[in-house]
Amino acid sequence: KAIHVIFIVTWFAGLFYMPRLLIYTVEASEKPEPDRSILMDQFKLMQRRLWYGITWPSAILTLIFGLIMLHLLGSIPLWMMIKLVFVVLLYAYHLYTHKIFKDQQKNIFRFSSMQLRIWNEVATIFLVAIIFLVVVKSSLAWLQALAGLLILIAILLAAIRIYKQVRYRG
Repeated sequence: KAIHVIFIVTWFAGLFYMPRLLIYTVEASEKPEPDRSILMDQFKLMQRRLWYGITWPSAILTLIFGLIMLHLLGSIPLWMMIKLVFVVLLYAYHLYTHKIFKDQQKNIFRFSSMQLRIWNEVATIFLVAIIFLVVVKSSLAWLQALAGLLILIAILLAAIRIYKQVRYRG
């Protein structure tokens, strides 16, 4: 269990930092030369090292140790089934982030830095949902946890909107 949690933490570290690097790369692509080339080369190198050195290995090891724990658990309670739905969605998030990463490695920029800032918060939502399900487990508290998750999403969206206004005001 401890090893599973350790790899979850390192996986999320990669999932939190990679979108930041994607944002920085988009912003670097808009700079004049020579800054553009210098920054983009550095950010792409950082992306590759993070993605292939930390994030992918952690995602794979999280899956392996999670499957081992599921096997040892035997029966799967309802809260675990719901958690697994969020985990599958998290892997989908990971795979789509991989697609964005691969595009940027080829200098294909489909998303603005603001869109990637919103994308950056999706991992936070998954983290909160999964942790609440693991800790709470009680069906009575699910509604409260869901309400809390919706409030978190609203706060994150408001924070992004405020950040955008403050950043582009000056």
